[in-house]
Amino acid sequence: MHEHHGGHRPQHGHAPDDDHAVHSHGQHAGHSTAMFKNRFWLTLVLSVPVVYFSPMMGDILGYMAPVFPGSAWIPPVLGTVVFLYGGQPFLKGGVRELKERRPGMMLLIAMAISVAFVASWVTSLGIGGFDLDFWWELVLLVAIMLLGHWIEMRALGSAQGALDALAALLPDEADRVTADGTETVPVSELREGDTVLVRSGARMPADGTVVDGQAEFDESMITGESKTVPRTVGDSVVAGTVATDNSVRVRVTAVGENTALAGIQRLVAEAQASSSKAQALADRAAAFLFYFAAGTGVITFIVWTLLGSVPEAVTRTVTVLVIACPHALGLAIPLVIAISTEQAARAGVLIKNRMALERMRTIDVVLFDKTGTLTTGAPDLKDVAVAPGVDPDSLLALAAAVESDSEHPVARAIVRAARQRNLTLPPATGFSSLTGRGVLASVDGRTVHVGGPALLRELGVVEPDTVAVSTRAWMDRGAAVLHVVDGGRVLGAVSLEDAVRAESRQAVAALQNRGVKVAMITGDARQVAQAVAEELHIDEVFAEVLPADKDKKVAELQARGLKVAMVGDGVNDSPALARAEVGIAIGAGTDVAMESAGVVLAGNDPRAVLSMLDLSRASYRKMWQNLVWATGYNVLSVPLAAGVLTFAGVVLSPAAGAVLMSASTIVVALNAQLLRKVKLNPSEVR
Repeated sequence: MHEHHGGHRPQHGHAPDDDHAVHSHGQHAGHSTAMFKNRFWLTLVLSVPVVYFSPMMGDILGYMAPVFPGSAWIPPVLGTVVFLYGGQPFLKGGVRELKERRPGMMLLIAMAISVAFVASWVTSLGIGGFDLDFWWELVLLVAIMLLGHWIEMRALGSAQGALDALAALLPDEADRVTADGTETVPVSELREGDTVLVRSGARMPADGTVVDGQAEFDESMITGESKTVPRTVGDSVVAGTVATDNSVRVRVTAVGENTALAGIQRLVAEAQASSSKAQALADRAAAFLFYFAAGTGVITFIVWTLLGSVPEAVTRTVTVLVIACPHALGLAIPLVIAISTEQAARAGVLIKNRMALERMRTIDVVLFDKTGTLTTGAPDLKDVAVAPGVDPDSLLALAAAVESDSEHPVARAIVRAARQRNLTLPPATGFSSLTGRGVLASVDGRTVHVGGPALLRELGVVEPDTVAVSTRAWMDRGAAVLHVVDGGRVLGAVSLEDAVRAESRQAVAALQNRGVKVAMITGDARQVAQAVAEELHIDEVFAEVLPADKDKKVAELQARGLKVAMVGDGVNDSPALARAEVGIAIGAGTDVAMESAGVVLAGNDPRAVLSMLDLSRASYRKMWQNLVWATGYNVLSVPLAAGVLTFAGVVLSPAAGAVLMSASTIVVALNAQLLRKVKLNPSEVR
């Protein structure tokens, strides 16, 4: 089977400001970072002459723009180009929000620039004698909003998508067995009943049953468990898994939409759809301002018309609708997100989804996958038990000597433990592996076996009672137990367990100190899970959970009214990561887990979840402060523009509105910079 690498597999490692990132959800749907960047720069260039030739700007800054034939048409012509080209994403987005009956930022911007465009052309053409020259306001609003969207998308970057990453687990081609040998065919041509040859190191192209040969399969991308699994004749194998050491022939039992991998793809798609309906904070503020401006505009028109001044009614209404969209609102959230993502990246936390940043502060429970997340995913020597008269260090040195030529993870753990204790290993020769039972080697002329309970049965030996007491307790915990047998005598035993990360204790305690519950989910046996949970003081445990059921457990927690952050590292975690309010992928995990998550931890330190939580709370405070500044400008200026204080001689002129707008934008920008003071180093978490 051949794997094709020329564009099938998503490319990772893009910088967060990847210009070609395309968002598929929310107000940026279908828009690339490059599109916003290109439109911003052209809009900015066109805005300079529009603002310069604006009579109002000349009045404010005290200069007289040169007058020449056609100079009066510079703002209308260039302003129209800006409206149609720079404003296009907002006009389209506004129509979409209107159709969905979910007014947000796009509709607010679209309303303001559309009213400004029509009113300015009416003025430029001298229709009705109105003085509603808003070309300068129109171009500046479009430029600043494009800048805000570009900053935000550049900060967040974009995933290629979990579904693309899942598809990339399948090879493009397969070696189908024929009467004459094998033929290379596209995976799409495989049918149930075909036999395929899967070479060493190649991925399974479809689900099937092994009909010839045996191999160790790496199924971590499906199960999340790191150890390879032996598969022989009659065993089922799954699309996307890898035959690591031998070639096997497999009869195809499911292809395409019927494979386990396709099932996971469907779960991810459903979970993403269910979690993409929330509306971002800025959109909620924009929705309020839209209704506020529209309502104020209607009231303004009615009141001024009843007062007998239709031209004044039109002027006041248009002014209200144009200044309803504060420039600061377009920068308030993007600046906070840009600084937050930059700060987070320095702490090894890569934020890909804006909603993940906003939601994290509301989380009630963090659900950790056990293997590879709270634990290292690799075995570690835990205990040694010896028969009477045997020294524990001598037993460990003997076991390590026998295992020293083995590449098995358990063997490496025993040898590593002996070296950490600075033990001298006796020379061993004649190493041999006994499939499914253990290993043997010759040490000082004696044959020494190391293996599990199956080895004891085969050799017909019984462990001493003193050793049996310990091994029974270890097995109850779910530990792997290996005995050391010299001749016909059991010298002792060692236990190996998936090692708990030292950082996990701090992470769990710190989350609980912040009022967040901690739960753990695993496919391991209940006693294994319980042992880890007791060691870490975890609040709730889900054990023996099938890979396809992990997202059901997330849904179960959500049904209790809890908001869930899921931390995982495997393909089997991806539907759960997508369904949770916040999905957090451990950086050592698979591409798919990373694509399904809104947040990726670059390292394996679970304490980085705390950095994310602290940053979320700090950035949300800043978002609110900025929104208060941005919308406060409106709440003050819109009624004044409507003329509520006309009786007192107070009317907000467009010039005064421009000054207020600039002050509001500067305050928002400076306030966002204060986020840089938040300390996010995971090693300093308390």
